[in-house]
Amino acid sequence: MSQPIYKRVLLKASGEALMGSQGFGIDVTVSDRIASDIAEARAMGVEVGVVVGGGNIFRGVAVASKGGDRVTGDHMGMLGTVINALALATSLRKLNIDTVVLSAISMPEICESFSQRATLYHLSLGRVVIFAGGTGNPFFTTDSAAALRAAEMGAEAIFKGTQVDGIYSADPKKFPDAERFEHLTHSQVLEKGLAVMDVAAVALARENSIPIIVFSIHEKGGFAEILTGGGHKTIVSDN
Repeated sequence: MSQPIYKRVLLKASGEALMGSQGFGIDVTVSDRIASDIAEARAMGVEVGVVVGGGNIFRGVAVASKGGDRVTGDHMGMLGTVINALALATSLRKLNIDTVVLSAISMPEICESFSQRATLYHLSLGRVVIFAGGTGNPFFTTDSAAALRAAEMGAEAIFKGTQVDGIYSADPKKFPDAERFEHLTHSQVLEKGLAVMDVAAVALARENSIPIIVFSIHEKGGFAEILTGGGHKTIVSDN
């Protein structure tokens, strides 16, 4: 097996990815497949942290758009990420991958609370660490949570699993002639207004010199392939 380029990474998967072809909720088959990709990375000795979004269950902005309180809506969205984290942890444990869920919102009956100290401890024991509850604060997306947790855990790269195999100038499903990028800098992503991660997440990754690697979450084995230097992806870095 090829040696991985990175030894410690943060995988960001959208909640929508867990839906599969369903209109709502969690497709266990998809969760199991993502877990198998993470298991491949662990078999190579890569330490993995994971942030999962909650859009398949609830989006806080949906409440605000209907005139409701954004803070309450975001709290509801955070709870959605906890549900997804527990589902992915279950899929990993079915593969005998030692996994822990750390939540930014304290709920000790369900999972452990997040701290950097706990994160580094569990990683040192070879566990996959799934971060739930976003940043624990309203008005911040799970993209921002991914960049924050990546910095806190000392990740060498953020792997952003998306619906397509990299970054395009426009949605390639709507615009077949959209330009595909192989490499961009963090500043270029911000200047071009490319919808990769939100502005705060990209800026935080830039400030901490963390590359962002964008790939298709739906390509089985793609995560491990990119970890060894292959696969289809766009790399966002200042190197």
